[in-house]
Amino acid sequence: MNKPDQFVNNNPLQNLEDWENDLKERYPQTEEESDNKDGYRNYSNGSRQDTVREFYRLNHQYQTYDFVQQKEQEFLQFNKQEMGFWEAVDFLNTLVDDSDPDTDLDQLQHLLQTSEAIRADGHPDWFVLTGFIHDFGKVLCLFGEPQWAVVGDTFPVGCQFSDKIVFPEFFENNPDSKNSEFNSKYGVYSPNCGLDLVKMSWGHDEYLYQMVKDYLPEPALYMIRYHSFYPQHKENAYDHLMSQHDHNMFDWVKKFNPYDLYSKVPTPPNAKELRPYYEDLVAKYLPAKLKF
Repeated sequence: MNKPDQFVNNNPLQNLEDWENDLKERYPQTEEESDNKDGYRNYSNGSRQDTVREFYRLNHQYQTYDFVQQKEQEFLQFNKQEMGFWEAVDFLNTLVDDSDPDTDLDQLQHLLQTSEAIRADGHPDWFVLTGFIHDFGKVLCLFGEPQWAVVGDTFPVGCQFSDKIVFPEFFENNPDSKNSEFNSKYGVYSPNCGLDLVKMSWGHDEYLYQMVKDYLPEPALYMIRYHSFYPQHKENAYDHLMSQHDHNMFDWVKKFNPYDLYSKVPTPPNAKELRPYYEDLVAKYLPAKLKF
């Protein structure tokens, strides 16, 4: 397999949030938002679209079944670093990029916006915590992972790539698309086998799911593991792999999605005032130390 480090730029996005802003355009919340795309990032001369295309060119070329297995072996031993929760928050905050024209909020404030919107709607505290931690897996970037192996729409590997995945033409350069073991409808899977048996493209969703799977309720784990699986929860492209239980749990994924995409507001949350609440909430569900 060609090594992605042959490319000068493995991190084509201007900012990690470019992917989320592209999602807002692909899946606008309302007709009004669809008509008014200036509300979020707007790069002149189509440069943002160019960076998103380049991001997915790399993502679709290198996210193979073997690549996912390799990354699972590398990162799911959780032997990179051990940190307390709030130490991990400080670590995550180093991902702030001053070039972001949408917001100058750090990662903590971005997560608080999501979780506070969930709390304001009266959802259970584990749902609030899910909103608060859902992007923690982005710390992969701080361990040297390229953006295309951290963020982006996720999709199954080991079977035919759906044409409902964004920029499906870029899978032409993915070796799995020419491998008879992997390029049929079911590939290495069986009909309606259930997503727990399906390997997803590697990124922050699966990484965080594996980190917290012993601590949170099942609906929270589905939200974390599949919140970037847009080909399914927006396009229903992989019904043939999903069990009935998956479909039931995806009601929670769909409930979470609007909070993830549309909770940014110009006024930053008061992290200092909110911290005692979140300290208690984190202590209720998660261990004192997290292994990364």
